Amino acid sequence: MKNLFPILTVLAAIVGIWWLAVAPMNIRPALDIVERGGAVVMPEGSVVRRDVNVFKLMLDNQTHVAVGYDLKRPRLPTPKQVGEEFWKTTGAMVAKGRAWSKRSLIFHAWVTLQSTLWGFFLGTTVGIVGAVAIVYSRVMDRSVMPWAIISQTVPIVALAPMIIVVSNQVGIEGRGVPKAIISAYLCFFPVLVSMVKGLRSPSEQQLDLLKTYSASGVQSFLKLRLPASVPYLFTALKIGIAAALVGTIVGELPTGAISGLGARILIGDQFGTPLAIWSALICAAILAGILVTAIDIMQRVTLRKMGFVS
Repeated sequence: MKNLFPILTVLAAIVGIWWLAVAPMNIRPALDIVERGGAVVMPEGSVVRRDVNVFKLMLDNQTHVAVGYDLKRPRLPTPKQVGEEFWKTTGAMVAKGRAWSKRSLIFHAWVTLQSTLWGFFLGTTVGIVGAVAIVYSRVMDRSVMPWAIISQTVPIVALAPMIIVVSNQVGIEGRGVPKAIISAYLCFFPVLVSMVKGLRSPSEQQLDLLKTYSASGVQSFLKLRLPASVPYLFTALKIGIAAALVGTIVGELPTGAISGLGARILIGDQFGTPLAIWSALICAAILAGILVTAIDIMQRVTLRKMGFVS
């Protein structure tokens, strides 16, 4: 409960701010609707209202502010509207036995999750192997590390279409592999940096002690450097799994995919259905929370068995 209370407090604050933001965001379309219905609006005419501050519009039309909380196509939906849409595409689908329908967010979340896990595995593997090479090779340290840092300055939105085009040119069929590569691209860097830090965390005295025991390089790695890097690794994995999920969703946008949370967001944008976009975003946030929590549990269990925590 001690950990849950702060989380719920922040969540309540976010929902409260969200609810308050609905009125100024939706006041213009709300006034357009009531004006077409014959009500008196100040000032008259949607063209004139474009240059009027939203808060002044709310102040001059206080009786119409509530209309903005019940629009069918709002600029910013209310938490209640998003919750109802989310339940409609998840819990209600399960109750009807249609959890794996293409209209179900559960189905789309599963499609996104598969590419996320593949990308996470690939990115983590590349990050760990790269970190070991950097720690044990001065050439790799001076040549690879700077380029790894520079690679993260390239916007993923610009890089994603390039990866898809190259994948198609080399004969990689399907959309899953390019999405996994994009996911791995965002995932590998935090793992690489954290593992380098972790592998270098043992002090000179500890390394010298192993030398007095005539420990080989492999033994020093397995007995000292690798165990010392585990806390750093799990911290990076939490960041990496969230980044991998973002990479997968971004990778679904330019591929023309019809399934996945990114595809739901894109389709919702194309057809002007904000509720579909927001429900997919909420689903992605919940999925990210589940993945990070799972890694956190693994971290607690692993570190406890290794004696890092009581």
